[in-house]
Amino acid sequence: MSDLVLTAAKLELTVCAADAGRRIDQYLVEQEPEHSRSFWQKLLKEGQVLVNGQAVKPNYLLAAGDELLALLPEPEPLGVAAENIPLDVVFEDNDIIVINKPRGMVVHPAAGNYHGTLVNALLYHCRDLSGINGVLRPGIVHRLDKDTTGLIIAAKNDVAHQKLTESWHTGAVNRYYAALLHGNMPEPHGTIDAPIGRHPKDRKKMTVLPGEGRYAVTHYTVEERFGKYTLVTCKLETGRTHQIRVHMKYLGYPLVGDSVYGPKGTSSVNIGMLLHSARLDLVHPITGELLHLAAPLPPDFADFIENARAAYQQL
Repeated sequence: MSDLVLTAAKLELTVCAADAGRRIDQYLVEQEPEHSRSFWQKLLKEGQVLVNGQAVKPNYLLAAGDELLALLPEPEPLGVAAENIPLDVVFEDNDIIVINKPRGMVVHPAAGNYHGTLVNALLYHCRDLSGINGVLRPGIVHRLDKDTTGLIIAAKNDVAHQKLTESWHTGAVNRYYAALLHGNMPEPHGTIDAPIGRHPKDRKKMTVLPGEGRYAVTHYTVEERFGKYTLVTCKLETGRTHQIRVHMKYLGYPLVGDSVYGPKGTSSVNIGMLLHSARLDLVHPITGELLHLAAPLPPDFADFIENARAAYQQL
């Protein structure tokens, strides 16, 4: 087991007009979902979250312009095992590492799943990850679903982590995904501006919730059509949970292989969800260098497209 000791951090936020009137504990979970609501409630009760310099209770209702300062506690010594798992490294230096994640790999440990994750592999490979996200998510700046393949970034020190997080929140990182959809999407391109929140009846799912969900925007461009399938590139303006999957279902073109949001009766597609984090354009958090990083489609995704193209051409 690693004996890495992680460092404390602080979080500073300014409340916008759209969030006025919301409970502070709910707001903090949505702003920083790496921590649970109970985590934030505990910090609030301990006086570790200040609003305009004053401690408040978890049910405090926010006002536009409120200045929040949260003092995050010192994490416990890291209790996640470093594991010698091969990684497809796309870029690495002293500050960040970018991995081409395979399908089926979970990003960080969770209950019942403490081995074989990207974090286990990174701990073995790097030995020097940022500690901002605590004992189970060291270095992790963003997430990909288990069956989503492609580029994911981890930070090796707290300064790089903080700057990357700021870039993510301000939209300075351009994220492009390849997605294969059910159906023949007629428009060559478009924008989906539809708020996303927890499904009211199935809390494991997300859904579009007009007037209630969090602001979510996805831009898409059609790359190729295969009759009953459409290959698109999606550019994320926001980064909500399951955003592309939910937005495409909302349009009526769910992702191929998506067992949660896909259409019923498509179990013949058993290679997994065809969603790939294909490109990241960002400014290096320390050097200021402009990075253009890319990962090719995984073989199963590319083969499925080739077969779909061949079948369509024979019609």
